[in-house]
Amino acid sequence: MNFLAHISLSGDNPKIMVGNFIGDFVKGRNLLEQFEPEIARGIALHRAIDEFTDSHPIVTISKNRLRPTYRHYSAVIVDMFYDHLLAKNWEQYYNEFLPDFAERSYRILEGFHPILPEGVKYMLPYMTKGNWLVNYARFEGIDRALSGMARRSKYESKMELAVDDLKKNYEDFTQEFSIFYPQLQAFSKNWLEQET
Repeated sequence: MNFLAHISLSGDNPKIMVGNFIGDFVKGRNLLEQFEPEIARGIALHRAIDEFTDSHPIVTISKNRLRPTYRHYSAVIVDMFYDHLLAKNWEQYYNEFLPDFAERSYRILEGFHPILPEGVKYMLPYMTKGNWLVNYARFEGIDRALSGMARRSKYESKMELAVDDLKKNYEDFTQEFSIFYPQLQAFSKNWLEQET
C-alpha cells in the first residue's frame, strides 16, 4: 500500500500516523533508539502492513497480472493502483471526506517536521502542494506519481505506462481491492489493539 492507505490505517493517533507515513524512509530495527515510542509503533505498523500486503493471495493476483511487463516493479504499481482505488471509493471505507482527511494529514505531518527523515522533508511540500492524497483518485494523479517514480528509478521500469493497464483491467483490480482492503483494515485495527 502507498501513502494514503498507510496514513488512513493509523487510527486516530497522530504520532502513529507520522510513523506509518515515514516507514519506507527508516532503516534498521532499533526504532526506539531513533524515535519516541509512538512514532516507532507507527513505523512497526507500516512494516506489518507491508508484510500482510506482500503475502496476501489477492494482492498476488493483482501483481501477477502486471508481472510479465513490469517484473519486480509490479508490487510498487499495485500499491499505487490500490491507493487510487482507495481514494476513488473513500466514502465506502471512511466517514470523513477525503479532502478534509488529506488537509488534516498534511497539517499533522508538517507539525512533526523536525523529526522527519530528510527524504520526507524534501517530498512533503510537493505532496501538499500537489494534494497527492486527493489526486490519487484521478487517473492523471496516479499517472503523474508513477511517471515520477519511473524517472527516479535506477533501471527501466516502464511504470509510466502502467495507467493503461489499470484502465484496461479496471474491473479486475477494483474487485480485488474491494476484497482485500477490508481485510487490511481489520488486520491494522487488530494490530493496533494488540501492540499497545
